[in-house]
Formats: sequence, C-alpha cells, structure tokens
Amino acid sequence: MAVTMFGIPNCDTIKKAKKWLEANNIEFSFHDYRKQGIDAEMVSHFCKQLGWENVLNKRGTTFRQLTPEQKETLSLETALPLLVDNSAMIKRPILDIDGSLHLGFKADQYQQIFSNPS
Repeated sequence: MAVTMFGIPNCDTIKKAKKWLEANNIEFSFHDYRKQGIDAEMVSHFCKQLGWENVLNKRGTTFRQLTPEQKETLSLETALPLLVDNSAMIKRPILDIDGSLHLGFKADQYQQIFSNPS
C-alpha cells in the first residue's frame, strides 16, 4: 500500500495526522507543497476526486485575504489558479492511498480508512 500525505509541515492538522500514522505503524511519504511544489495538474486531480469546494480551505488566513469579488466569483475555473498559487488555501491533509484520495484528519476517519483498505 502506497500512502502519500500532501500538505505543509507547520500545519497543526498535518502534525496530528503524521503522529497518528506513525503511532499506527503506517509508512507514508510526505509531499511538502512549499518544498516539492504543486502544479495545476495535481490540484485539478484533487478537485476532480474530492470536489473543488471541499479542497478549498475557507477557514484560513489566505482565503480571508481574498477580495470580496474573488470570493463571490469562485468557481472551479477561478479556484484552480488560486489554489496553485496559494497552496495554503488547500485543505489539509490530503491523503493518497493507492490513488484514492481522502481529505482532512480525524482519528476515527483514519481508523476506518486503514482498517478497511479498499
């Protein structure tokens, strides 16, 4: 089973998810958006599988700094370039398990994902 976690290392949710995976002896690789980069193809893949509205982190500072016009006119077409240019606006973590994507972290959610691998 190939597991990749996508995100930024200083995120509290990422830290919790990493800690859970390590405590449960699940090997994973970490893709740091800031060090390893992100591109339109990757963000488009995330949005196709998870839905762009789910991938967009509306609770973060970066989203709140968008202009009212940017927020009002958000669509897949306008969100993609924003997400590519501002990886902090991507909800974290995104977990790729053998090509299947999972968004966010809750211990119960991870327990279910890894006890019933599909």
